[in-house]
Amino acid sequence: MRQISVLILAYGDEPLLAQCVDAALASRDVDVEVVVVDNGSTSLADVVTERRVRIITPGGNTGFAGGCNLAASRASHDTLVFVNSDLVVRPDAVARLSERLDDTSVGLATGAVLLPGEPLVVNSVGNPIHYLMFSWAGAFGEPFNDHDRATSVAGVSGAFFACRREHWDHVHGFDPTFFAYAEDADLSLRTWQSGQSVVMVPDAIGIHHYAFTKDNTKWFLLERNRGIALLTLYDRRSRWLLAPVILPVEIGVFVAALRGGWAREKVDSWRWLWSHRAYLRQRRELIASAKKACDTRWTDVLSDEMHIPDEFGLRVPTIVNFVLGRYWRLVAPHIA
Repeated sequence: MRQISVLILAYGDEPLLAQCVDAALASRDVDVEVVVVDNGSTSLADVVTERRVRIITPGGNTGFAGGCNLAASRASHDTLVFVNSDLVVRPDAVARLSERLDDTSVGLATGAVLLPGEPLVVNSVGNPIHYLMFSWAGAFGEPFNDHDRATSVAGVSGAFFACRREHWDHVHGFDPTFFAYAEDADLSLRTWQSGQSVVMVPDAIGIHHYAFTKDNTKWFLLERNRGIALLTLYDRRSRWLLAPVILPVEIGVFVAALRGGWAREKVDSWRWLWSHRAYLRQRRELIASAKKACDTRWTDVLSDEMHIPDEFGLRVPTIVNFVLGRYWRLVAPHIA
């Protein structure tokens, strides 16, 4: 029987944690080990009692990225399935997701992350990633019947995805500097850069009890982490080619931040990037070294326009999308 390590992070009040763990343990056709990282949860007492769960306590909040890395390093099995603490997998979901990894050309497999209720509505069926490193939940709010086919996607949803340990180690897992948010997009693009693909498995269904929130700290992390990816995943020539659109888009995001009350966090993200130039330089070198071993065009998976759902709080005017799309089609053949 296939052996799987299911990795879950717990932080703060987790009302669905016990249900999440029980669903993972009840997975059919696989032998499941559940590993929970306690990043400071008040709900673990409800989980530990009479359940086959390994608890890892790092002694502080490692963030989503660091917690996943820690869980993966302690997992017993070579197939890793990451499940958000507010997501409940269907009985065959873990097996279906892990089976897709039998294809060794697949680096990451993401499940169909759906919202509670009937009829089935999409939370994410893989996440699009724009060439300026914005990412959003793919097909959010759309009927699942319109998206129930297996397909390649730009990025996984961090809420529910799987990979082989071999690949996880090869790409060095999540970058712990990200702490939280956008680490799934970064991991996905580094997977494409490594020559491996990212796929969505429609019959691996997880029900995500999703509540969209964005406090100012989240905006800081989103914008800082987007900046990290933008300044390190491209080579020098590509960054110069993209500069004519990067600069006005940054101004546009700052205007949106002023209106939304998070302008200070946007400025703090710029400050952070400037003060961590040595880290960015080192990261660029590591990524450039990894890309040398791959002759595929990883940029083919990037979106030329941004169709971010209104719920996500960053609306892109039609004219901006038109300009961004035309510019990308002009420079894309020269981007690496």
